[in-house]
Amino acid sequence: MSTEVVLLDALAIDYVTRHPGAAAQAVQDLDPEDAARLVSGAPPRAAAEMLARLGADSAARIMKRLSPETMQRALAGTDPGAASAILRRVGGEEVQRALLDSLPATRRREVETYLSYPENSAGSLMDPAAPVFREDARAGDVAAALRESRRFGDAVVMVVTPDGALRGTITTVEVLLAGHDERLAALRIQATPTIEAFASRDEVAELLERQRLTAMPVVDVTGRPVGALSQRALALVAEQDVAADIQTMVGASRDERALSSAAFAVRRRLPWLQINLLTAFLAAAVVGLFEGTISQFTALAVLLPVVAGQSGNTGAQALAVTMRGLTLHEIGLRHWRSVAMKEAGVGFVNGIAVAVPTMLGVYLWSGSPGLTGVIGLAMVLSMTMAGIAGACVPMALQATGQDPAQSSSIVLTTVTDVSGFLSFLGLAALFANLL
Repeated sequence: MSTEVVLLDALAIDYVTRHPGAAAQAVQDLDPEDAARLVSGAPPRAAAEMLARLGADSAARIMKRLSPETMQRALAGTDPGAASAILRRVGGEEVQRALLDSLPATRRREVETYLSYPENSAGSLMDPAAPVFREDARAGDVAAALRESRRFGDAVVMVVTPDGALRGTITTVEVLLAGHDERLAALRIQATPTIEAFASRDEVAELLERQRLTAMPVVDVTGRPVGALSQRALALVAEQDVAADIQTMVGASRDERALSSAAFAVRRRLPWLQINLLTAFLAAAVVGLFEGTISQFTALAVLLPVVAGQSGNTGAQALAVTMRGLTLHEIGLRHWRSVAMKEAGVGFVNGIAVAVPTMLGVYLWSGSPGLTGVIGLAMVLSMTMAGIAGACVPMALQATGQDPAQSSSIVLTTVTDVSGFLSFLGLAALFANLL
């Protein structure tokens, strides 16, 4: 090696040592072999700071070309979140384990925390190797890195500032179509919602209700990206959230699974069954108000389940449609009047359509025009009220800050039973002289 080359290398290493942050911008444009030579010659602290500012993918390309000893020294001085992101990209489990074992005990535990996130957290659901590059990286170098790591399936590339904080995302297609020397900062960087790695799956689902995303960056407490939730992961979260909503609608816990223990299921379900018992007594109390009318016209007791059943089904249909709209963020609280009016109209029309054959059957059975008219009118009234209730119950829960799916089925059942009993028996008492 000539004296000039040695001198240039010494100057470059001195520059990295004195200004690691600024050096990161220049190093990312170098061939990975040349960049690795500079990192090897720099003091560990300066090398670690420079690698942390490169972005995980660029840093990993350089790290792969370092000796194990140099890799260990660089990782030991790197922020735990950045170190875990780099580790996931430098090799398989054996390489990662060997590097982890070489770190000081305290730093190893910190990095392992990032490598093993709690179950159902954003970190456990994310793709930890999602591409991350600095905003001043050249599009051609990014494309080369994507080819090397075979990451063309990613929808977006995460872009970070020189300090390592997330700036936004760029579609992979746009990067691949850009000129070789174009900087990422010159492309369309989109501001994308982020979520912390230790956030729960429910928090991810809440964010999805407000945003329609193809990918969601996952960041550490400092705002640096440690991975991304892919479209497939986001779809899985949404699917699981809807499945959990179905369970909570009938008073089962979100945490319960088909193979959960019987004791766990009892602890989660029994409180809501006790609440349901109280609401059932409320409905029974309504029937009790008309005990004299029922004892006088026993046919009312026979027909009472018909009215209650139809109003219950109508309310359940309205509830299902409204819950879907809330879950997919198709509607919000401001739409309550429109949704309620629509479901009232549907309940009214369906009530008339159901009342006609019901009246025909009751007349053939009882021969009473009065009873036939009462049950027909009660069917229309109860189904209209049930439609309104099915739309308003989940919205009312959301307006009070509650989970809109939380046992809404139990509340709705009470409302539809009471409205069905009250409309049928109330009309029967009002027109008793015609029965």
